[in-house]
Amino acid sequence: MSRPIRILVVDDAVVARRVISEILAEVEGLEVVGTAPNGRIALAKIERLRPDLVTLDIDMPELDGMQTLSRIRTHHPGVEVIMVSNLTQRGARVTVDALFLGAADYVTKATRTASPDAARQHLKDQLLPKIRALYLGRGVRAEERRAPPVGVAPPPPRSAPVGIVAIGASTGGPNALAEVLQGIPAGFRAPIVIVQHMPKSFTAYLAQRLDARSALTVREADDGSVLSPGTAWIAPGDRHIEVRSSGGKVQITTNDGPLVNSCRPSVDVLFSSVSRAFSSAALAVVLTGMGQDGLDGSRDIVGAGGRVIAQDQASSVVWGMPGHIAGAGLADAILPCSDIGPEIVRRVGFSP
Repeated sequence: MSRPIRILVVDDAVVARRVISEILAEVEGLEVVGTAPNGRIALAKIERLRPDLVTLDIDMPELDGMQTLSRIRTHHPGVEVIMVSNLTQRGARVTVDALFLGAADYVTKATRTASPDAARQHLKDQLLPKIRALYLGRGVRAEERRAPPVGVAPPPPRSAPVGIVAIGASTGGPNALAEVLQGIPAGFRAPIVIVQHMPKSFTAYLAQRLDARSALTVREADDGSVLSPGTAWIAPGDRHIEVRSSGGKVQITTNDGPLVNSCRPSVDVLFSSVSRAFSSAALAVVLTGMGQDGLDGSRDIVGAGGRVIAQDQASSVVWGMPGHIAGAGLADAILPCSDIGPEIVRRVGFSP
């Protein structure tokens, strides 16, 4: 039997430390090895307790979550960190910054109006699946993680030029998106449309951060936005995003339809709309993320003659979404994240 995942809970609120510890203690295979009320004490306990994972509050005295995260990444790079964030504008900005700094994922606290039971369930529903996803593939050798699934045959050569690039991402997505977009030069010939699983208060700032780090223009999508080459649109949180042809233009539409794969926005919704609007001219990319959102949409892309690229396991924080694509034989390329941007450029045929 493998040893349990050792977790340190860091939060300045006594109630939050107790609730998170109780949630984790109920699960076989998880062990809370300690708690800390601030980052200074947390760093000392990391040295002594050697946890695998830290749940880290953002607003704390003496040493806050961002300062603590920076030191963990510098001095304990093997320790995973899940941030615990408030659903506020400041909470959104700091959480996105934390993801770019190296946090593996985040959970959000319930609103202040929630009952204690509802707040507990809100944390439990987010936290446990994310921990399971992070540690599902522990112990797999790097050379095995890079290997594509057996039996995935290369597709026939493409005849239609790429008219759109659609990207889906979840856990680990912000850094993966930054790396992919940095590999695409200004003047790129196709529009890019992106779904990153995030709440509505987070995606506008994510678009700003990606815009600053990319030669492309990156925006949060609005209902009715007209697609144009060299621009990437991020789906707004809590809104599905689709592309539709209308009056000779291709526009983005957003809606608050039912959750798909427990997600809104959903990669499946975007990819399916892209398959209808662009058929064989569609190129889809599935990046790191938990779950299987994007699987049905990728089937639609391939069924319409389009192509799908999946991120490989070795470079993924969680090989859920891209792993399902690879396992279903839908990916005609399974690549490290660093190779995906240049491959998109090659397929679109852009020469800077």
